Amino acid sequence: MKYILNPSFKSSEEQITNYVNKFNTKGILFGDGKRNKIKLFDLDSLTINMKSFKKPNLINKIAYKYFRKSKARRSYEYANKLLENGIGTPQPLAYFENYNWLGLTDSYYISEHLQADLTFRELVNDSDYPDFENILRQFTKFSFDLHQKGIEFLDHSPGNTLIKKGNENQYNFYLVDLNRMNFHEAMDIDQRMKNLSRLTPKKEMIAIMSDEYSKYYSESSSLIFEKMWHATNEFQEKFARKKKLKKKLKFWKS
Repeated sequence: MKYILNPSFKSSEEQITNYVNKFNTKGILFGDGKRNKIKLFDLDSLTINMKSFKKPNLINKIAYKYFRKSKARRSYEYANKLLENGIGTPQPLAYFENYNWLGLTDSYYISEHLQADLTFRELVNDSDYPDFENILRQFTKFSFDLHQKGIEFLDHSPGNTLIKKGNENQYNFYLVDLNRMNFHEAMDIDQRMKNLSRLTPKKEMIAIMSDEYSKYYSESSSLIFEKMWHATNEFQEKFARKKKLKKKLKFWKS
């Protein structure tokens, strides 16, 4: 086993390692666990979130051993990079990797478990959500700040931003599911709009987001709306085609 531990949690090293070793039999399951499995554990007064990534296929076993960083390692390193840039994400504690003679067998990313008030998905599903427009506008500013810092969060989708209410109708945003990111010196408008394309298919939300984004970016709200809406439609069409293909493959397999 190989692991890197946040120095702030050095005193809990033995307990964290024990939780990893007993992951399959201990802890409280969080979510459906269909792809990656997440379990919660108590660490003194803190609840920690341990994510076990899906076991890699043969090619990825070898790739993660010799050529690429594992998803767990990337999650840990990207979390630290986000925090260094002043971007919210749950406190990273550690990552663990297990190997055999062939390659990576399993890996774990461990972070603080953050109790959110909502995710972006609630806004997509309920346009009457309390303080809807204010949250949406603050989220858009949060996304703009990401882009200004050259951070392209490739899984910028409805469930991957946790939102907590602060004081006086202010909201704090925290990114999760961190293993896919690009970091740029600068991002152009097309990269920025494409990065927002997975969030919502609703035109009225795109209108609010483009209006807010234009307050901080040197393009008109109409141009930003046009590009954001175009990128959103492209994603939705691609997603629909992929879903249709999966249905066909399932039919032939059955």
